[in-house]
Amino acid sequence: MPDDVFESDTNDEENFADLFESYMTEQNDIQVGDKINGEIIAVGDKNIFINTGTKTDGIVEKSELLNADKELECKTGDVLDLYVVSISDGEIRLSKSISGAGGDRLMHDAYKNRIPVEGKVTEVCKGGFRVSIMKKIAFCPISQIDTRYVENQDEYVGSSFDFLITKFEERGRNIVVSRRDLLKQEQEAAKKEFFKSAKKGDIVDGTVTTIMPYGVFVELVPGLEGLIHISELSWTRIGHPDEMFKINDPVKAEILDINLETSKISLSAKQATTDPWETVHQQFKTGDKTNGKVTRCADFGAFVEIAPGIEGLVHISEMSYLKRILRAEDVVSPDDMVAVTIKEVDSIKKRISLSMKDAEGDPWLNISQKYLVGKIYSGRIEKKEQFGYFINLEPGVVGLLPKSKINSAPNASEIEKLKTDDIITVKVEEIHADKRKITLGIEGSGDDWKKFTPKSQQSSSMGLGDLAEKLQSALKSKK
Repeated sequence: MPDDVFESDTNDEENFADLFESYMTEQNDIQVGDKINGEIIAVGDKNIFINTGTKTDGIVEKSELLNADKELECKTGDVLDLYVVSISDGEIRLSKSISGAGGDRLMHDAYKNRIPVEGKVTEVCKGGFRVSIMKKIAFCPISQIDTRYVENQDEYVGSSFDFLITKFEERGRNIVVSRRDLLKQEQEAAKKEFFKSAKKGDIVDGTVTTIMPYGVFVELVPGLEGLIHISELSWTRIGHPDEMFKINDPVKAEILDINLETSKISLSAKQATTDPWETVHQQFKTGDKTNGKVTRCADFGAFVEIAPGIEGLVHISEMSYLKRILRAEDVVSPDDMVAVTIKEVDSIKKRISLSMKDAEGDPWLNISQKYLVGKIYSGRIEKKEQFGYFINLEPGVVGLLPKSKINSAPNASEIEKLKTDDIITVKVEEIHADKRKITLGIEGSGDDWKKFTPKSQQSSSMGLGDLAEKLQSALKSKK
């Protein structure tokens, strides 16, 4: 045999030995229990193949990665976190956790290498839960079942979770597990991923976890919460956050601020929606009549919400035509529903002027058609002053009967005896609708002013002159 052929065979053997040694060294870099961060390179009918970073691909059962709807959410190119559960015959088996039936050896390996194991919570016991893992019973302390405070232990019974074995003694007769440690690892990974991309102005989805008088806490990713202050919950003014939300409610919010050092996040639910003042002119115009809810009262008037986030002011001068208002609380209270008329809209300053009295109707409209000069009407004495009497002709319409008119009237002394709320007949002498003024007088002859006075007042006001006239009339009839 030629020397060059012998030399070639020798070289092939050496190359093969080098390759085999390199392969074995590479395999030794991966141990059972190692966590692999690998990319999906292929999806088969039953298995999914993962790039382990070595020349040997990892295999994970497809069924293990299906969601609750039995659908595969991952695809080729996605990166997964998996654990090495076995290495044999050049095959690397991967898994999210160890599950199913297994011997003490497998349980001990999971304990030693901190590989998650799947367990089902079977019942509540003193201080925690009993968990079935690979046909063995383990104990999970109540403090280790979750990262949050457990209020209702029964809600965990019947559910399956991944656990870490924290104690394995007496060949599996004393097993203690923890879910909390795994959750913390997942939460830290989720938080790091969140902070990589999250920035001010982003719109994020979350779940309400805690409701306080000053706002609500929202979980954005497992273990990471943000605060929505009560002032940022809604464009509508609210008294307490529980008026809008309850625990576990989904919420969409805008990130107002992120503090990377403290991991504190400020959120706004209202900023994630359109500011209603941007479209206020499409909803309301001057002269429109609408209904609204009184939100609060002040010395100068009442604030009325006419649409979510749109609040206007009814000044006390715009509350009633019928009477003079000194305090808003004398007319309305918070939560009252009232009719209002839009007087003015200022979208730039976010102000709307409202009127309750215009919504009720102005009694002075067409006043000249309702009350004619020279005609006689009845009225109620509303107030007596030195310069005259204020006479209420109808709600919101008051005229003045000057003192000079009273003094020149027949039986002026008897008119002066009338009291507040007594009825009197008056004659309209002047109407100034633009100034809301009516001047009244007394009919110049007879006892017309008594027509609408109570009978008791009429009988008591009859003097001796009346009696003499009746007696004289009786004598004439006899003649």
